[in-house]
Amino acid sequence: MLYRLAADSLVLFHLSFILFVLFGGLLALKWRPVIWLHLPAVAWGIAVEVLHLPCPLTRWENLLRHLAGQDGYGAGFIEHYILALIYPAGLTADIQLVLGAVVVAINLAVYGWLIRRYVQA
Repeated sequence: MLYRLAADSLVLFHLSFILFVLFGGLLALKWRPVIWLHLPAVAWGIAVEVLHLPCPLTRWENLLRHLAGQDGYGAGFIEHYILALIYPAGLTADIQLVLGAVVVAINLAVYGWLIRRYVQA
């Protein structure tokens, strides 16, 4: 039970990290110190998508599921809804490259706007 709870919590953290990579630049518009957390997160997110690096969170999630006695992801709310967002069916290397490009585009737009606001101030 404890391992499953830890695995589910890690999945939620994983999703939060992905959302932070995508939209954390918007937080930087309000709280500039967030930039120092967001930029390394974006670099890691892009590297994982473009270079097909293994994400340690995925490995830890699977290890915790194994320790909980599960062969794979179960059929609970977390596994059914959240995992499908993080690990969509049919995810290919080409799709990962597109996702990496989306991350770059979103963050370039946000940081371009942030820099322009900073220069004009």
